[in-house]
Amino acid sequence: MDDHMYRWPQYYDWTSDGLDGDVTYYAHLAMESGGPVLELGCGTGRCSLGMARHGIEVVGVDRQPEMIQTAQKKAEAMGLDRQCQWVCGDMTQLQLGRRFPLVVIPYRSFLHLLRVKDQLDTLRTIRDHLTEDGLLAFNLFVPDLAQMVEEDERLVNRGQFPIPGTREVVEVHDYMEYDHFYQQASVIRYYERFSAEGVSLERLRTSFAMRYIFPTELFHLLDRAGFHVVKRYGGFRGEPFGPGSEELVVEAKPAHEGRAGEPAPDG
Repeated sequence: MDDHMYRWPQYYDWTSDGLDGDVTYYAHLAMESGGPVLELGCGTGRCSLGMARHGIEVVGVDRQPEMIQTAQKKAEAMGLDRQCQWVCGDMTQLQLGRRFPLVVIPYRSFLHLLRVKDQLDTLRTIRDHLTEDGLLAFNLFVPDLAQMVEEDERLVNRGQFPIPGTREVVEVHDYMEYDHFYQQASVIRYYERFSAEGVSLERLRTSFAMRYIFPTELFHLLDRAGFHVVKRYGGFRGEPFGPGSEELVVEAKPAHEGRAGEPAPDG
């Protein structure tokens, strides 16, 4: 049976509350664009609904049907279903037949593309879905090689998370394996749900994989796919990006002849 982490949207929502300031950042871009907004890797709709709350039309795309179904239920419960359209599809080969002034990929979802071909196919697909002066915005973590070495082939505690409306909690542990040649990480994620008395109620063994990307590499990918970077940050509040940054937030536009963007991080 497929044990993919994204088959369990409830556990995902209980334990994945995003990054500090990310919903506000993407909602601000959405309001500036006026919509509609295309979100790739929308999951259960956390960022999509954060944009839709401001009256923006959002099209959310995810390849996992369980995530899309949960997002749809949330939108209906919040009275936002008219603003939201949900598409179960693959971001590498999307064909919606329309263009958007803003495309976003929040919460590091771009890292689930495990091959350079997939990354380039996705960026070119995005370019086909952007208006002439449209904006692509997304964020990735900056690889920390020392941390990867420390966590490799070890079980790492990711924390304890309360389940809203109950006295139960979920504990999360990850077992990480890195393949540095292909820049890939395979993760076995264990969820264990406990009662208020500490009794184990359920334990799940799930998995996911990602391909980490170094900043300079990302800028080359964008350039090769026909984009130029207009802004880059080290966080969602406009922090400057530099050697000590743990997150890279990028805004890029389709490249047009004679127009240059920001230089790569090393130059």
